[in-house]
Amino acid sequence: MGYRVAVVGATGGVGREMISVLAERKFPIDKVYALASQESVGRQISFGEEDVLDVQALKGFDFTGIDFAFFSAGSRVSAEYAPRAAAAGCTVIDNSSQFRTDPNIPLVVPEVNPEALAAYKDRNIIANPNCVALPLTMVLKPLLDEAGLKRVVVATYQSVSGAGQATMDELFNQTRAIYMNQPLVKQEMSKQIAFNVVPHIGPFLDSGDTGEEEKVALETQKILGTNAGVAVTCVRVPVFIGHSIAVAVELHNPLSVGEARALWREFPGLSIIDHRQDEGFVTPVEVAGEDNVFLSRIRRDRSVENGLLFWVVSDNLRKGAALNAIQIAECLIR
Repeated sequence: MGYRVAVVGATGGVGREMISVLAERKFPIDKVYALASQESVGRQISFGEEDVLDVQALKGFDFTGIDFAFFSAGSRVSAEYAPRAAAAGCTVIDNSSQFRTDPNIPLVVPEVNPEALAAYKDRNIIANPNCVALPLTMVLKPLLDEAGLKRVVVATYQSVSGAGQATMDELFNQTRAIYMNQPLVKQEMSKQIAFNVVPHIGPFLDSGDTGEEEKVALETQKILGTNAGVAVTCVRVPVFIGHSIAVAVELHNPLSVGEARALWREFPGLSIIDHRQDEGFVTPVEVAGEDNVFLSRIRRDRSVENGLLFWVVSDNLRKGAALNAIQIAECLIR
């Protein structure tokens, strides 16, 4: 049986990745529609090795008869069009932040909380998590089940692709300008991103956190179903693709490094590359295009009882966004 599928935001980085993943995984498709703004109509996007999709306008598109709609065009677009698609009988899997904290809409990582999908028919919308919360919950889930989570402290190193193509272009143009001794233009980021790190992702809140930091904390708790404390500092770094996370966890019960490794090895979608020597760890450059979430630098945190420290890296466009959305649809089909 083939399904009729629409990808909203098809010309963006995640949208293109969704179309690529659909083809790579041989998703059972009868027809796929590439949807975007009116300005993108007429463009073409490759689907697999031979097919080409003509981009159509989202405005006015009839979702009747569409089985799955993958949204990746931002919160405002999702707020307006996702409920319309859902009302037409289409199952919406939304990559924006619009519905993630809604208690009536499931926020799902298939490896972590597939049981949450049971509630999706209430609204016919499923939320795809934040590109940091998603890999973070995958590495925390086996620790939570085995030893209980008391506290999680996170520092992120997030690539510019997480902010969209315009920010990727800004990193490239600023880097070139520095080498060419030309004026440095800053439009997308609050500070220079080339040869710099910027601890500012999302608007500043009254608490002092940024919107991204709040999203990671709240989404992590919702996906895992835990009240464990989650403290987050989010930083944008001059990397094109791949988010990294430095994690410190405090557990309720003792768990050795060896026991943690064994749990992670058995957990689907995780890979360990952790040799205590030069080049014995993973960096974002090496995981671009990879589906798994990678762990390195695993060690005991000697500053607290029952503490562990580790490094997590994943391709934010794939498992952090596009791949997870497709896996959610695959779960529903199964």
